[in-house]
Amino acid sequence: MSRLCTICARGGSRGLPDKNIRMLAGKPLIAHSLHQAKASGLFERVAVSSDSPVILEIARAWGADLVVERPAELASDTAGKLPAIRHAWQAVEAATGLTFETLVDLDCTSPLRRPADIVGAVGLLEDSGAHNVITGVPAHRSPYFNLVEITDGIAHLSKPLPTAVLRRQDSPRCYDQNASIYVWSREPFLTEPFDFDATTRLYVMPSVGILDIDTEVDFAIMELLWQRQHNQGTEDAS
Repeated sequence: MSRLCTICARGGSRGLPDKNIRMLAGKPLIAHSLHQAKASGLFERVAVSSDSPVILEIARAWGADLVVERPAELASDTAGKLPAIRHAWQAVEAATGLTFETLVDLDCTSPLRRPADIVGAVGLLEDSGAHNVITGVPAHRSPYFNLVEITDGIAHLSKPLPTAVLRRQDSPRCYDQNASIYVWSREPFLTEPFDFDATTRLYVMPSVGILDIDTEVDFAIMELLWQRQHNQGTEDAS
């Protein structure tokens, strides 16, 4: 099975400028995703897509097999990520002459994933015949118990059940999508990029994997979590 890994990293970030190349544990943030992709041993190519020449240069230096210059219209604050991923996939195939049957995209701001999580998510796709796999962690809030909506000024449970749930633990299991790893089969995604379809599967990651980086506070927490995991030896920080 031929596989491609993409890592999409825009140059602009309002919440935390230059976050994708900010140093975490002695490496630019993007380097952690690059090294995890390589450590998984799954991919024929690992490519970085960006509108920033600086990010592309750093990606080359830290092991990207290819870099893809992202068009401006796919790099604005309002542009969705899925078209950028498809653009990168098509650009790599055009540049290499290879055809990739499985695509994995790693979010640059989620460095606490493990190579084993990448292997697990890809294995779930390829073993199940699903069109795509997303990742998430067990949710601490439940739409059946303590998530509410407001309709005409009245607060109510988002998903009330016929019989009231008295403890969160007794409600149906829910998960927070963490956007850390996405996996797609070739044809469905290239035809029309999507997050969910009738076959979508969820790969469950450890709870710490819910955190990604959007603000200074997020980055400070990430540094603490990284140090904790590294000291415990539960994360391959190479």
